[in-house]
Amino acid sequence: MSVIKEIQQLLASDLKQFEAVFKAAMNSQVPLLDLILRYIHRQKGKQMRPMFVFLSAYVAGKPSESTARAASLIELLHTATLVHDDVVDEAEKRRGFFSINALWKNKIAVLAGDFLLSKGLSMALEAKEYEVLEIVSEATREMAEGELLQIEKARRLDIQEEIYFEIIRKKTATLIASCCAVGAASANADQAVVKKMYKFGEYIGIAFQLKDDIFDFQKSNTIGKPLGIDIKEQKMTLPLIYMLNQLPLLERRKAIYTVKRHHNKPESVAKLIDQVNKGGGIEYAEQQMFLYRDKAINLLADFEESDHKLALIKLVNYTCTRTK
Repeated sequence: MSVIKEIQQLLASDLKQFEAVFKAAMNSQVPLLDLILRYIHRQKGKQMRPMFVFLSAYVAGKPSESTARAASLIELLHTATLVHDDVVDEAEKRRGFFSINALWKNKIAVLAGDFLLSKGLSMALEAKEYEVLEIVSEATREMAEGELLQIEKARRLDIQEEIYFEIIRKKTATLIASCCAVGAASANADQAVVKKMYKFGEYIGIAFQLKDDIFDFQKSNTIGKPLGIDIKEQKMTLPLIYMLNQLPLLERRKAIYTVKRHHNKPESVAKLIDQVNKGGGIEYAEQQMFLYRDKAINLLADFEESDHKLALIKLVNYTCTRTK
């Protein structure tokens, strides 16, 4: 049995409760919007974010009725950001489905994303979940800042390691940190535990993004070649940043010129990917990924041993060993 299925089995009743709350939130009296929401609901993935919420609640205390609402709020926020990201990236597909903007155009996609975000926030307000609302509102701000910071730095392609980590902390890690923090908060944990679980989730989120960045330079068992999508989109990720920092000035300038001017040429992209692999970029990124994984797991040391704590550790390990 896979790790994900094992955890889904452990959390079967919790995820059922989450699904009921989330599905109820994914409806509207406006027929067009209701159609779009039902289309989005069909595309649900592994439910990793709700898993982090519930497992964090179990580790920090005991889940409550608030936990399912918190998980739903996080999932609504995440779904809203995906819909908006597809508009920004002009993406036509998401998880094998046509994106909302591909089917209904940008204006409707943006409005649908706005609806999802406002629905989640209003759900928290109605239930007077002020601590959860504060955590998620902060995450929304940080995610927007991370996106804008990445766009700003991508213009000059001068991102160094510390800036890269700041971008992925805001863009990706903040959401998983919020999952773990709201899980703890929903279990009535004290502020010290909520903050610890936030930091725990932040470390996992950084490791998760590092894994995604590594995928882009590795050969895939399914497609047989690296994707190179980040280079095509002129994104400076850790494997590339590390390789560039090892090069003499002239070679470094040539590589940056490839990203800037030849990112749409398959042969040039393939050469740069090969250069990253030979230059130790993958190994270095993996070292950093496992470092953050271990920092996350170490934060769980003081919590009582349980099946849910073990499942949470397995989920952390899964983020670093997954194949897609």
